[in-house]
Amino acid sequence: MTAADAAIERRWDQFHTWGPYGLLAMGTLLSAVTSDEVMAGPGEWWVAGPLVAAALLLQLWHGPRRGRRVPSRRGVVYYVLRWAISFGLTWLNPFFAFYAVAGYFDADEVLPGVRRQRFGLFATSIVVAGSQSGGLPFHNSGQVAVFCGLLVVNNALLMAVAHLTYQEEERSRERAATIEALQQALDENAALHAQLLLQAREAGVADERRRLAAEIHDTIAQGLTGIIAQLQVVASAPDLDVARTHLERASDLARHSLGEARRSVHNLAPVALEHAGLAEALKKTVAEWGERTGVRAEFTVTGTAEQLHDEVAATLLRIVQEALSNAARHARAGRVGVTLSYLGDEVILDIRDDGRGFDPAAVPERTRAGGFGLDGMRARAERIAGSLTVESEPGHGTALSARVPLVRHD
Repeated sequence: MTAADAAIERRWDQFHTWGPYGLLAMGTLLSAVTSDEVMAGPGEWWVAGPLVAAALLLQLWHGPRRGRRVPSRRGVVYYVLRWAISFGLTWLNPFFAFYAVAGYFDADEVLPGVRRQRFGLFATSIVVAGSQSGGLPFHNSGQVAVFCGLLVVNNALLMAVAHLTYQEEERSRERAATIEALQQALDENAALHAQLLLQAREAGVADERRRLAAEIHDTIAQGLTGIIAQLQVVASAPDLDVARTHLERASDLARHSLGEARRSVHNLAPVALEHAGLAEALKKTVAEWGERTGVRAEFTVTGTAEQLHDEVAATLLRIVQEALSNAARHARAGRVGVTLSYLGDEVILDIRDDGRGFDPAAVPERTRAGGFGLDGMRARAERIAGSLTVESEPGHGTALSARVPLVRHD
């Protein structure tokens, strides 16, 4: 419930609690002022007085309203007794009908069932129409005719108001049902999003395992096989020169395999994220790369930095590592800039250099001696529903831009 709804509910509580007292007081005051003209004599106040006191006691027994009441037998007793008291008072003085009007406002709260509520409203309209026609009892047929006409008009108005109220309640129920359905749809979408993210992460893990298995098979395993073969030749070599040649070959294979192993381990576990967020890890990575290569490297963060999901942070860090590695090997750049931008529902990573550039349409196929490459960076971005774009031309540097969804840390 909103604050506005709560304020409206408090006003209804005040109206239903103090309204009957106010109407009774108004009827009593007007009856006292007009008693000489309307009431038969002072003796009628000996009857009206106890009835007014009984009305006050009845209201105290009914108690204040604290939220919408639930129809009950107690409510039926209250409504019937109030109607009887108001009928008796109106019989003595028509102005006491003000107290009877209270029956129009709470029939739906104290009377169970639509039929009982309609009957209660009709009974109240009898008292009100009797007061409007000049008071009870009737003194001539003309007054009876006026009473019947007023009774019809009052009930027609009641039916019209009841119909409009029913339509408004139906619209309110429909709006509430629509809001509930929308909330349910939002909850389902959130659950589906989480499920898709989990599936994407699992698929990424499976892809990474397949990639590592293929790299180990193509590099380390083959290198070890070659080393064994060279050592077997050494074991049966006829002279020292032949043995030395094959030992050198085995040593080269071992160094190459060690480099491949280190690269695979480096790609598997982004150690830089273990004790820092993505922005801090990228800043450190860029600074260390610049010191190692002697290239001027700058890192910038725009927007409000947030703690990203582990898979998203690892993907962006690896893309930067591979891009910097490519720049060191191929770009011959004098300056490299890395920008991490947080833009609402997505994160954008831009890597630019002023190197020699290349033709993106003429990128050679990846070789076993090469790195992860543009295809690998693009695959990493797409694995988490992102994308990678490359802009470059010979002699004018290179710009990479990775856009991925901003998925916060669990």
